[in-house]
Amino acid sequence: MRDLVASIALALGIACEGAANAGQTRGASATADTTQRAAQIDQIATQRRTAITEAVTRIAPAVVTVQTETVERVPVDVFEQFFGGRSGQQTQSGIGSGFIIRPNGVIVTNEHVIGGATRISVMLRDGTTYPARVLGRDEANDLAVLKVEATNMPVATLGNSDQLLIGEWAIAIGNPFGFVLGNTEPSVTTGVVSATNRNLLGRSEGNGVYLGMIQTDASINPGNSGGPLVNANGEVIGVNSSIYTPSGGSIGLGFAIPINRARRVVDDLLEHGKVRRPWIGEKLVTPDGNNPRDVVAAGVTIRAVVPGSPADKSGLKPGDEIAAVRGKRLRNVFDWEAERLDMRVGENVELTVKRGQRELTLPVVVADLPEVSAPRVTVMREIQLTSLTPQIRAERGYRSSVGAVVVEVSDRVREEIGIQTGDLIVQINRSAIQAASDVSRALEYYGGRNVIRMVFERQGFLYTKEFEIR
Repeated sequence: MRDLVASIALALGIACEGAANAGQTRGASATADTTQRAAQIDQIATQRRTAITEAVTRIAPAVVTVQTETVERVPVDVFEQFFGGRSGQQTQSGIGSGFIIRPNGVIVTNEHVIGGATRISVMLRDGTTYPARVLGRDEANDLAVLKVEATNMPVATLGNSDQLLIGEWAIAIGNPFGFVLGNTEPSVTTGVVSATNRNLLGRSEGNGVYLGMIQTDASINPGNSGGPLVNANGEVIGVNSSIYTPSGGSIGLGFAIPINRARRVVDDLLEHGKVRRPWIGEKLVTPDGNNPRDVVAAGVTIRAVVPGSPADKSGLKPGDEIAAVRGKRLRNVFDWEAERLDMRVGENVELTVKRGQRELTLPVVVADLPEVSAPRVTVMREIQLTSLTPQIRAERGYRSSVGAVVVEVSDRVREEIGIQTGDLIVQINRSAIQAASDVSRALEYYGGRNVIRMVFERQGFLYTKEFEIR
């Protein structure tokens, strides 16, 4: 009997030991599975992390949605008008993007995003919304600076747009569809830096002539305007501004304002309350001809020099050709205008000048753009305009379909502003010119409060002239 009991006890012990060992094995196996799964997750996360995801993680908290409201007057309906009703008001909503550059709530966006707005608000990625006010705007460069009352805000790191590499990663971040998608998170599109120093002289979102731009194939859609273009280090290299498209959608031709130019404009607006316009007092030969190759390769030739100007003091003379600025070669007047936009008032800039068979180096100290001395009423009296008609367009071969044709202009205004008979004025600052009467209204509106940038067509090409009227 004792032998039987001992046998049973031995069997039970072996069974219990086996069960315990099995439990330990299962536990060890479960722990191993969990560890393996965790390792796999970490491995997947590591594999998914790229320069792009890291850059987005770094910049996204500083990207904001800019919401605008514009109150417009609208006529009453016929029934109300019959009973003496007056015009009413209608509120139009708009949306764009921006990014924070100071922890106290200073934000950069496009001027055309907030232009004409009566109310502006800014929304962060977590949905927090702040009312915003405009600290300054620069219509010529399509930039604006906003301010919200907040502290310790996430800040975008600014890069250097003078050191871009063709083909390097370019990441466009913004809010292209507003709140249609029901999400306050910014959208991300990627591409490369397709080109630098691009001169965009046609129609685009935001309108106007853009000079010295960064071109990218990262999709920039309406609503992306004002958002940052970012490199693989998560640094802002440009401000998304426009798309070039015949269809209204992105086709891989996006353009951004170089961040170095934006930085100069923001510094001027914050320090001086206005943008100082780089000026040296040169007057250039405007190329004529309908062959694009001739215009693009025409060079930058001095027609005249303003007496006492920085150009005069530096030794520039009529007939000189500006071949390079700071070592960067120039092909045409558009390249020169783009370089001038990036100069700072007070800066000593080195010009390489061809004079006959010689090449000279002339330093010039950049000054602020002086005002046109004549009152605006006198200026308008010295320019005769007519609205563009289909007949005039067909006869003279203008590419633009609307605008104001310069019929006659005084010698003084031709010399000071640079327009001539036959030019077709198509835009003044952000105001499109549909008819001759629009020019006087635009000059009346902008004169004395903003630098005026006039866009006009000559020989099938768009040119710009900047001047001030007091």
